[in-house]
Amino acid sequence: QVQLVESGGGSVQAGGSLRLSCAISRGTFTSAMGWFRQAPGKEREFVASINWNGDSTSYSDSVKGRFAISRDHASNTIALQMNNLKSEDTAIYYCARAYTPTTTQNSHDYGSWGQGTQVTVSS
Repeated sequence: QVQLVESGGGSVQAGGSLRLSCAISRGTFTSAMGWFRQAPGKEREFVASINWNGDSTSYSDSVKGRFAISRDHASNTIALQMNNLKSEDTAIYYCARAYTPTTTQNSHDYGSWGQGTQVTVSS
């Protein structure tokens, strides 16, 4: 069973930056990875995805141009660099491993999930 552990969440003022990391317990070299988030009272939504070798990424329209997803096979981690944060980015952020090697925005394509890390952006 693959375990995913997120870190790097916290509180920041609007316009600030945070970098989330996700440590993966076992190799996922052939799997795409993704980040999702869930705000209070809302459904979980897609944020970003990266393919198996890191040369293709996908973003939701709400974060495109502000967030960047990356992966490092050597350390078996993925990261989400979040810049120019807005109050609407406040949510619990989850790391997930996909069943497929290509990027996907569909949460049903992901089979392993972390416990989440809280991001709070104050205006």
